[in-house]
Amino acid sequence: MNLPLLFAARYLAARKSHNVINLISGISVVGMAVGTAALIIILSVFNGFGKIVDASFTDADADIVIRPARGKVFVPYSAAFDRIAAFEEVFNMCEVLEDEVFISNQGSQVIASAKGVDRIFEEESPLRGHISEGQFMLRNRELRFCLPGRELARKLGLSPRYLAKAEIYYPDRNAGISAANPLKSLRNISLPAGGTLTVNSKFDDSVILVPLESMRELLDYEEEVSSVEIRLTPGLTAGKKDRLRKDISTILGPEFKVLDRYMQNESLYKMMRYEKLAVYLILLFVIIIIAFNIYGSLTMLIIEKEDDIQTLRSLGAPEAMTGRIFLLEGWLISLIGLAAGIIIGVAFVLLQSRFGFISMPGNFAMTAYPVVLKASDILWTAGGVALIGYLIALIPVIKHNRI
Repeated sequence: MNLPLLFAARYLAARKSHNVINLISGISVVGMAVGTAALIIILSVFNGFGKIVDASFTDADADIVIRPARGKVFVPYSAAFDRIAAFEEVFNMCEVLEDEVFISNQGSQVIASAKGVDRIFEEESPLRGHISEGQFMLRNRELRFCLPGRELARKLGLSPRYLAKAEIYYPDRNAGISAANPLKSLRNISLPAGGTLTVNSKFDDSVILVPLESMRELLDYEEEVSSVEIRLTPGLTAGKKDRLRKDISTILGPEFKVLDRYMQNESLYKMMRYEKLAVYLILLFVIIIIAFNIYGSLTMLIIEKEDDIQTLRSLGAPEAMTGRIFLLEGWLISLIGLAAGIIIGVAFVLLQSRFGFISMPGNFAMTAYPVVLKASDILWTAGGVALIGYLIALIPVIKHNRI
């Protein structure tokens, strides 16, 4: 029988001679429950926004991107690339030639990222579902078109309803700079808008899709590409995707960089992780402050139970046992609050995800705060709060044993 735990449970349930001890213990339980629930809810909201950000890149970014380790371009025609294309997990491979360009139309001028894509991209890209105006069309028989992001099209005054063309310029790699006529130093192509795209704020504001052959004409390349984008068969697990990325990297060798979705947007995902960690630590600090109520109630309880302590010592109870009694009582207070907080937090998140009763302020595409409950968040919350409760309960016990 665990006598310290039995005594601790008995002291916790029994009425104290000083009601203030009961009051402070009750406040401690409520405070720990509220802090724990708040931690689970806020972390779930972070997960919800993270899921939205991830979804916004799902269609814009390929599952795997191959880029040269040195230089800007490479020729993607070799036995290694044929071997990669034969993998059953590979849904398609698209050739891409991308660079920063200067675009003008009727007096409006912007710097944007022009992305030249092949016919496979045009036919099978999930961006086909992101047309806001016009059609997802880059080629129509002998005609060629461009597909700017919606905000970029607005800045340039481009629309598939008008005949105006985007004038796209890029420095001629083989020509010197002419001070008399700078335009001679530039290559250019003219393309009407086949439609406009809306994907995410970055894409909408700064990306324009053009046919690969037009981009090669602009940059003066014949077979070179800046990257090869690979889309994988739907339904693959994260583990299989990572193993495939490593296999592709092994096949291609050190001359190429093979990037998954995370690596393509590493800075964004790192920032989101750091923000979540910062919020977790801040809320843990708040819970530490709340937990000092346990210190107060436990200190007063030790003073009140001094006679019981002396009696136990007289019966032969070691010093460690009496200390463990009050340590366990303080910890039980925090664990009760922790359990209640987990129940409240999980229930709140599940209800919010089901009914969305807390609405987003302002004019957003989503009407309610997004939440995603993760078991890892619950485990980290439980571990952090339990550790805080144990350490706070340990302080008055150590202090008393030194007296």
